[in-house]
Amino acid sequence: MASPLSSELVFLILQFLEEENFKETIHRLERESGFFFNMRYLEELVKNGEWDEVEKYISGYTKVEDNRYSMKIYFEIKKQKYLEALDRKDGAKALEILVKDLKVFSAFNEDLFKEITLLLTLDNFRENEQLSTYGDTNSARAIMLTELKKLIEANPVFRDKLTFPSLKSSRLRSLINQRFVSSVVHFQSYRIFKLTVFLDCSLNWQHQLCKNPKPHPDIKTLFVDHTCGPSQPIGAHALSPVTNPLMGTVSRPPGFPPLGALFPYQTAPTAPLPSNLTGWMTNPAVARASPSSGPISLIPPNISAIPKRARTPPGNGPAVDFQSADSEHVPKRTRASGTSDEISVQVNLTPVYVSPVGYSGQSSSSSEDLPKAVMMTLNQGSAVKSMDFHPKQQIQLLVGTNAGEFLLWDLSSREKLTQKNFKVWDLGACSMPFQTTLTNDYTASVNRVTWNPDGTFFGVAYSKNIVQIYSYHGGADIRNHLEIEAHCGSVNDLAFSYPNKTLSIVTCGDDRLIKVWNAVTGEKQNQLEGHEAPVYCVCPHFKENIQFIFSTATDGNIKAWLYDNVGSRLDYAAPGLSPSAMAYSDDGTRLFSCGTNKEGQSFMVEWNESEGAIKRMYNGLGKRANRPVQFDTTKNRYIVAGDEWLIKYWNMDNASVLLVSDAEGGLPASPCVRFNLEGILLAVSTSDNGIKILANSDGIRVLKPMENRSSAVKTSALTTSGATVTANATGGPSVMDIVTTTPPLTMTNTENQNSVERPRTGDEATDKSRMWKVTEISEPSHCRCLRFPDNTSSAMRVTRLMYTNSGHGVLALVANAVHKLWKWQKTDHNSTEKATASVAPQLWQPTSGILMTNDISDTNTEDSIACFALSRNDSYVASASGGKISLFNMMTFKTMTTFMPTPPAATFLLFHPRDNNIIAVGMDDSSIHIYNVRVDEVKTKLKGHHKRVTGLAFSTVLNVLVSSGADSQLCVWNTDGWEKQTSRQLQIPGGRVAAPFADTHVQFHHDQKHLLVVHGTQIAIYEAPKLECLKQWGPREASGAITHAAYSCDSQTIYVTFEDGSIDILTASSLRLRCRVSPTSYLPANPKPRVYPLVVAAHPSEPNQFALGLTDGGVCVFEPLESEGKWGSAPGVEGGAGPSTSAVAAAANSTDQA
Repeated sequence: MASPLSSELVFLILQFLEEENFKETIHRLERESGFFFNMRYLEELVKNGEWDEVEKYISGYTKVEDNRYSMKIYFEIKKQKYLEALDRKDGAKALEILVKDLKVFSAFNEDLFKEITLLLTLDNFRENEQLSTYGDTNSARAIMLTELKKLIEANPVFRDKLTFPSLKSSRLRSLINQRFVSSVVHFQSYRIFKLTVFLDCSLNWQHQLCKNPKPHPDIKTLFVDHTCGPSQPIGAHALSPVTNPLMGTVSRPPGFPPLGALFPYQTAPTAPLPSNLTGWMTNPAVARASPSSGPISLIPPNISAIPKRARTPPGNGPAVDFQSADSEHVPKRTRASGTSDEISVQVNLTPVYVSPVGYSGQSSSSSEDLPKAVMMTLNQGSAVKSMDFHPKQQIQLLVGTNAGEFLLWDLSSREKLTQKNFKVWDLGACSMPFQTTLTNDYTASVNRVTWNPDGTFFGVAYSKNIVQIYSYHGGADIRNHLEIEAHCGSVNDLAFSYPNKTLSIVTCGDDRLIKVWNAVTGEKQNQLEGHEAPVYCVCPHFKENIQFIFSTATDGNIKAWLYDNVGSRLDYAAPGLSPSAMAYSDDGTRLFSCGTNKEGQSFMVEWNESEGAIKRMYNGLGKRANRPVQFDTTKNRYIVAGDEWLIKYWNMDNASVLLVSDAEGGLPASPCVRFNLEGILLAVSTSDNGIKILANSDGIRVLKPMENRSSAVKTSALTTSGATVTANATGGPSVMDIVTTTPPLTMTNTENQNSVERPRTGDEATDKSRMWKVTEISEPSHCRCLRFPDNTSSAMRVTRLMYTNSGHGVLALVANAVHKLWKWQKTDHNSTEKATASVAPQLWQPTSGILMTNDISDTNTEDSIACFALSRNDSYVASASGGKISLFNMMTFKTMTTFMPTPPAATFLLFHPRDNNIIAVGMDDSSIHIYNVRVDEVKTKLKGHHKRVTGLAFSTVLNVLVSSGADSQLCVWNTDGWEKQTSRQLQIPGGRVAAPFADTHVQFHHDQKHLLVVHGTQIAIYEAPKLECLKQWGPREASGAITHAAYSCDSQTIYVTFEDGSIDILTASSLRLRCRVSPTSYLPANPKPRVYPLVVAAHPSEPNQFALGLTDGGVCVFEPLESEGKWGSAPGVEGGAGPSTSAVAAAANSTDQA
């Protein structure tokens, strides 16, 4: 490695060459020395289209295999060369570039290479959907240059090579003249070591002129004259940034984005681990396997490059992202580490740049998005210690208190859904010291409450030894899951993470230990030792496929760990040696901490995580905090902290306080604060043991309709067994009828909704007789319903229907094997582009005008069974209509490939939830094929049904696949070895006869344990994996057979469609009817032929919205009236499976397609 003085000598020579105008020599020395990268020179080369020179210059600093940034840099250069050759109609040159330059990238993404190759076949490559916005050569180069510059700034290889030191003019000449005053020296004829001799003489001469020369001078730099004294500058990098006219101003990037955002590498499980955190972020040996060993995935376009929590942010143009798996790309809140196998890949055909540093340019000081308006105050009863909003049902708030209780609030009703005090579940299983402690003092406070990323579990950490994990099934349905004696003494923090794709619990405590537990079994997986003080906080996270944990201790020490029991990989001190809480921004790219030391001084900072250096320290915190200051982040943009009886807000990119609020007073000195997932609500603790809920404009819109609903006029009626009473509700859509207590049909399961489980007392009978009322919707004015516009001539039935995962569109498969896609556009009335019944969507097609049409060779489409499945990022759809399975690009509608020729034909398709290269395919010969798209191979065949397979559902919690068939049978398969675990025949209600080939559909509740089973004769809830039938429900005789049913996105409602055109809306927990939609509310009177819904699909994030596919080819979307906000009124809770109360603003769950 070159010495510091040698590198400084290169800078001096570069300055001299610039002054002497030796341009060619300058750039050759820059490239060969590698000390300085001249961004201005790169700009000249790119603007002139000198691509070979661009590559030659960059090759002096990095090779294509160095890291993902470097690979992306070379790809962009070669891609631009290729596109310009095509634009010049120079096919021979384009082919040469394709073969010699671009083919190397096919090893990483073969499909991308194929798509690039296809451009040769087009008269104008702009006919490609992704390149339709490609302008002229100059504009394309300008866009590409912007991307290159940002990739270079983000590339660790170029770290510290983008700035030129500040030097006095003619510095090199001055140094030599000081030694050889009368000499004229031509520097070009001397080698560097001879120049070093000259300059050493010059510095020695300077030393002789010192007023107080030291006997052994420490000469550290050539950039400034030497003097003996404490004021001597140390090193070139202590100088100011670029002022040399040789180079334009180049700002050092504020941080480095996740490498996974730029190119696909796969995990190398056997690779040696780096010795420090810097290695995790940049060491290619850990970050990837060899290119040849990495799988090639069929991943088409996806413009959601920089995620915003679990949503897709606006794209930056028609970019194409090719990914190793559908990417949610750190969609969860960073307090619970997401699964690490989902790596986003950015390889764009279009020269449009997506900034690799998420939201770093958002420096606006606007505070309009912040929740500031006080909407309500919840009377808690005990002092709040910890709070966390449900990640999906974002109006539910979990709270832990100093009295050892935790509570779950529903903000829509301002009611406590549940409240539990501190209680050890199994005292006999506890250690003797802990039992002794409890005998002396059976009290504890809650230190931490937190949800897992999908809201199916939450954890409670107590000040005495234990953590308790509860499973959540919606509403007030909370069940004990695990109790772990985790630490000796207080358990100070708890978080969820996903090492090795397994949901785990990370805890820390006063015993100075960090422990990792299996969240299913409670088995201890890791114990991390090394802190010398009680561990205060744990922050699990991942970059690329590397899972790690940050921890902080009460002595201010911060450590980073891998899940390997080897010891900490990085150690540094928090500012002020303060016990600090740590959290990542929502997109997982920025790390923050906030702590308060013993003197009451608080510090909030942003970290460079790989170097342990503070990037930014935020001003405005007080100096006399009486307890640790709590903080939170939201929207990748804002930070909030509770301090000095106030709420203080910061913009992440500005150290100064953005806004201060007292929330109408009544706050403690250091209030607890917590944003909900969308950042539209903020919970703040009060000094009188309450909680204030603050909202921004979006939050107000969410909460206001709920307040209106809770204050609406309620009607009541009494009924006896078998009686039916109707009444008109004031201001409501109207006719209500009381559900009878007489069972409509005979069920073999005694837990029928209408069965009497035990004799009731008179009071109970009276209470039960005041039963909820079923809302009858019989007029178009009683709900919001919209039939989609369709200018096609096809009026064939809709056989399959689903929403896109983003919630911006609806995809239908029609009986003639054609797909139709409707999208909602951004308008003044629909700024979010989300699906709504208030604004009509557009029937969307690419500019090419092609249709997505399935293979139907030798197939009668009227008799065939259609099926399709959509990838999680809405990039592609696998589909079949009796012929081969087709894989379509959802952006271009092009057929990417076809596979699995008939017979047998596919009857159901479902992507594996953890690997979108694996598809489970139900067949009409009763078998199930587990097919690997990547290698075009059926990995295994499952046999257990006797008729065609009609439904499939994966559970990632149980690691099982459940199948259903036309034989009315359910089967459970273990996904590890694909063995059959159990099977169960459906219980057909008495008096009902199943059709010989009746379709049976299955769908998991969002808890991944309870299973909705849909059959023509019934709706049933089963518990997997044993397939115990918990509840059954049968329709009225007049309704005809059930055609389809689906859970709402929050799994609290079931939408059921019938042959008579009616729709029943059930409460999922009890299978009780709460609303009925008559066909007269959405269909014309007496349509010929008869029209009814064949399929229903639930919106992925709006629990009260659903869509229907009709026999006449129509598609309709339904929502309740805005004044109502939900479908009917929910009945009270009776035990059972699944959630029990309505919820709003639920996030998308992994719902199986219709």
